Amino acid sequence: MVAPAVPEIIEEEIESAVDSRNEALPTLRELGPPDLVHLVKQSIKSGNKQSGVYHHVTGIDASSSASLAAYVNTIIYSPNDKSSKVISGLYCCYNAFSRLDMRVEVKIPGGVESYCIDERGDKRVASDALWMESFLCGVLRAYAYADDGGGESIKKIIGVRRFDPITSTEMEHKFLDAAERLFFKGPQLGSEPEVQVPNIASNHLTTGLISYIHTTGRYTSGINLFEKLRTRDLEVSSLLAKVMIFADEEVQAVKLLHDAVAKLPMDYSLLDCQATFCQSKGRPDWALECAKRGVTAAPSEFSTWARLAEVYVGLEQWDLALLTLNSCPMFTYQDKDLPRMPEPARILLPVLPESMLDEIDEPPQYDGDQVHSSLRKLHAAGYKGTFLKAYSLLTEVTAKIGWDQLLRVRSQVFVMEEEYRNEKQTGSDQRLSNPNASTTALRGTPSPVINGNTKLDGHANGDTNSQTDDEERLNEKQQISPTSSDKPPDSAAIADEAIEKPEHTITPEVAKSGNDDPANEATTGSKYTQFHNKRLCERWLDNLFMVLYEDLRIYTIWRTDMARAQSESSDYRKSAEEWEILGELAERLHHFPEAVEAYQACLRVRFSPKAMKGVLKMYDEKGRNGEVLQAMIRLIAWQYRWYSEFSPALLRTIRKLIEHEGAVKVRSIVQATSLPQPVLDLTHRYVELCVAFRSSGSEA
Repeated sequence: MVAPAVPEIIEEEIESAVDSRNEALPTLRELGPPDLVHLVKQSIKSGNKQSGVYHHVTGIDASSSASLAAYVNTIIYSPNDKSSKVISGLYCCYNAFSRLDMRVEVKIPGGVESYCIDERGDKRVASDALWMESFLCGVLRAYAYADDGGGESIKKIIGVRRFDPITSTEMEHKFLDAAERLFFKGPQLGSEPEVQVPNIASNHLTTGLISYIHTTGRYTSGINLFEKLRTRDLEVSSLLAKVMIFADEEVQAVKLLHDAVAKLPMDYSLLDCQATFCQSKGRPDWALECAKRGVTAAPSEFSTWARLAEVYVGLEQWDLALLTLNSCPMFTYQDKDLPRMPEPARILLPVLPESMLDEIDEPPQYDGDQVHSSLRKLHAAGYKGTFLKAYSLLTEVTAKIGWDQLLRVRSQVFVMEEEYRNEKQTGSDQRLSNPNASTTALRGTPSPVINGNTKLDGHANGDTNSQTDDEERLNEKQQISPTSSDKPPDSAAIADEAIEKPEHTITPEVAKSGNDDPANEATTGSKYTQFHNKRLCERWLDNLFMVLYEDLRIYTIWRTDMARAQSESSDYRKSAEEWEILGELAERLHHFPEAVEAYQACLRVRFSPKAMKGVLKMYDEKGRNGEVLQAMIRLIAWQYRWYSEFSPALLRTIRKLIEHEGAVKVRSIVQATSLPQPVLDLTHRYVELCVAFRSSGSEA
């Protein structure tokens, strides 16, 4: 199979990209950036003219200097560039265990030199142990920086070639052997942004291992690995149980969890695994005690509180779900170690004939992919990490009980601005008590009524650090207040009438400061008897409600305009990017049929990997395997066009299809598609990979 084309980012000054990488080494926190390949080219016509070009790459075997030099040689002796010749090449691969940058330098004429650079820029000798660490880091980076099929990772870093790091069972043995040797160094690599403190069970190494096993279906290999590691540390039991559940060995997984929890009763990873399993079986009542104990075991971890909130949502205890969400410790999102490079002189992004498909390269049907300002201001689209998960839980509750009912539950559990000012005006000397509301969520004792029509006793949580100050909150109010748009005025009016704008709550900072605007403290003559039984809402959660309001308002305007256009038998036109944003909006709000409708409208204008992935999800859920494969062919071709021959999400989808239909049938459906043969061969490669790993169904 032909490798993807080689992008070229041409430097203003030769080796400026290498200098930037050297400067960034002390700031790298986790797995490090993708590998850097830098070439110095010399023009054939004018011999003295030299230029520096580079690109990034993931998935290359970094177990020795020879394998990296071999990759550089494939670039040096590429027949595509006939106007210049390469006189030197440098491959840089970051070793996150030892915090070293492994280097292989190829000179023509000359030889190959391998060494490593530390954070101070000093050269060191590259030993076999360092190369083994680099190999493992390379595989983990290939999964961490892989695209999920929607194109977001590809668009984030320009000019990255993505290869599959493990294409055979021999390479798998090498990977798992290195993982076993270095497993207990895993916490050094850091963890996902939702995890505050990396540990044996939660770090980038375990994330990569679980991702590999789940993607390829190599459950037996994963079980064998974790069985061996479990003899050295019982905390590995949660990982072993996860893989057993993946492999449909649920009875053994439950026995394992039971025995492990008996020995480690306060291991939150084991408790979370138990709660997740009970949830998957439709028994949130069983999951509740596990989730509560998980919070007790790890009160500073976001994941334990989020799991407890999910369980309360499953039990339809909306008040406790909001209280638990309010108690979640929120962390500032830390993105991956992206490369920071100087401004290039030029960028060349070639396309190989094998990936050419008119459908995915088709230009927009009308000029100016304009996006209305109201769609660009949707803050929820930028949420990541803990804030993304918290917002997802809030929208899930809204989808189940509705916006009006959510506001009622909110006003019953949190102190609102109006009642706070009225309470202050009565001259009450009693200070607002603020013990830990987290204990109320753990006890689960407000009231047997769970439909939100109950008052709660207890106190508010003021322990979690607020995310913004008062000035930022005022700015937030101004930014997300209803603004004028190019929609018909009646659509916006209908939306404003249908979606009540939420009143702000009182946050712990305001209550503690005691500062209020006297002009707003009008006498109403009403008293709030339940005032001292409510809690203070954290500022970040108060902002989430306002952002959710704006999402709902824009969604309502869109659906109102759509309904009007249909009733009038007129066209409802949007640009492709606007349809894409509306699809994301509907998906965030758990309106999946409307999301698919928007994605399909986007695809009618032009190809979008994000929209195609959204439609693919719908086809997969409905079991429409023929349509799934048609979408897969186009997504794989688009990925290959942008230098990525490896996407774990797409490989997993192909593997599941093969399990249900068999490899022969999948191949036949792909081959029967009336698309160019080179494009079909790209999908055949994914099928061949499943066959090489002897996935279920690949033998038939």
